[in-house]
Amino acid sequence: MQNTIFEQIKHVKEDGTEYWKARELYKLLGYGEYLKFIPAINKAKESCRNSSQAVLDHFAHVSEMVLIGSGAKKEIDDCHLSRYACYLIAQNGDPRKEEIALAQTYFAVQTRRQEMNQELMEDFTRVFLRGDMTEKNKKLNSAAKDAGVTRYSKFHDSGYMGLYGGERQKDIHARKKLKPNEKILDHMGSEELGANIFRATQTAAKMKRENIIGENKANEAHFSVGKKVRQTIKELGGVVPEKLPTPNHIRGARKRLKGRV
Repeated sequence: MQNTIFEQIKHVKEDGTEYWKARELYKLLGYGEYLKFIPAINKAKESCRNSSQAVLDHFAHVSEMVLIGSGAKKEIDDCHLSRYACYLIAQNGDPRKEEIALAQTYFAVQTRRQEMNQELMEDFTRVFLRGDMTEKNKKLNSAAKDAGVTRYSKFHDSGYMGLYGGERQKDIHARKKLKPNEKILDHMGSEELGANIFRATQTAAKMKRENIIGENKANEAHFSVGKKVRQTIKELGGVVPEKLPTPNHIRGARKRLKGRV
């Protein structure tokens, strides 16, 4: 049995999401009956849960109508499995069985490839947004200067305090456990950078649109925009920025991307 056989039973949704049907997979893994395969699915679910992954994102129970002969149809239960779910099922199987060993190899390799692609995309997005953040801060500083701001550190702290629930730059720096010469923006992932870009662009636009003049008013505007961005993140069910993971210095992402050129 070749590894490509797992590709042959792969299904792809309209949005490009890949999945495998449990009722098609169990035979390839050496199970004689589908009912005997269910414990393996349940065990994989537990592994998924223990790895802090959302089980419903990888195991989708469905009911499907199938032909049983003479044109008649019968409703059966099935489970749509992500590539990661298949990987966990294979990892929990007996590697002494040829079918399980092949599945472990196939899904381990494919899952790692997918992870690498995701990591590469995060590197690319992060590097792009970090450069964009520099440009947006220049425009924000220009708007602040026009408003009469002289204490830029306090002005920027105001925006961070709104977005980070009261944290100033020094607080973010300390929480991320950075060295004195390291910048907080160099240790933000794409999601956190995106939130800060939105804060910066909307603050600059608000100050120009409302012709805000005066340092105190500029600080208040920056704080209010940051707070609104934070509120929007919560309303969308997102993760507030201080709860996001702190990646290594962005130079690592730049180096990895350079190595791919």
